Amino acid sequence: MNTADCRITSSHRNYGLSASTIKWFAIACMFADHVAWAFLPTFSALGFTLHAFGRITAPCMCYFIVEGYSHTHSVRKYLLRLGVFALISWPCFSFYETGTLTFRMGMIWSLFFALLAVCAFDKISNPVLKLLGVLICAVATQIGDWPIFCVVFTLIFWIFRGSFRAQALVFAGAAVIMAVGFSYRSLHAVPFTLMQLCVLLALIPLVLYNGRRGGESCPQLNKWAFYVFYPAHLLLLGLIKYIVL
Repeated sequence: MNTADCRITSSHRNYGLSASTIKWFAIACMFADHVAWAFLPTFSALGFTLHAFGRITAPCMCYFIVEGYSHTHSVRKYLLRLGVFALISWPCFSFYETGTLTFRMGMIWSLFFALLAVCAFDKISNPVLKLLGVLICAVATQIGDWPIFCVVFTLIFWIFRGSFRAQALVFAGAAVIMAVGFSYRSLHAVPFTLMQLCVLLALIPLVLYNGRRGGESCPQLNKWAFYVFYPAHLLLLGLIKYIVL
């Protein structure tokens, strides 16, 4: 994702993890998660483990949506980039999930509306219109991956920017409430809730964030990595799942 030149909450540190490092780690976790959804029983030991690591990705991407919004030179270009790749990813995500073309839009779609929700919260002064804008963005994510979660997590990171402790505490509280709330109707409510609670693992790389962009040797690769990798790996896994196997 578009990442910040410096951390909102602190000055640069000489230790810890750069935004680029965290982003690549989140991409690896996402890939493991998608492999598990495609080829492993959900609650097998290996499947559950890979899904647990996969929960790390969304909060990290939401965090860097906020970082990107705070430092980008053009919010419009940032939104355009997310919007274009959300549409590019649509058939890939749909094919990966179902083997056909449906209206399931994928994670970049949800991140697009998470960024739009931050824009609405930041720019709209009227509290009623502000709330309406955020709610519309949240509803729009219903056809994307990580529906509602992306908007809630991103807004928490935005509202409490300036204090990572506050971000972490409110994020953790919201994660617990949402994990329980979204899981109680499931036939596997307890293991599914435990799986969703693994989003809290994202706090480990995020607390180690040193405020640096990283990846200076290949800036364009790091800028476009998630955008390109996301639809590409979904298409590849879909082809293996439905055509090769």
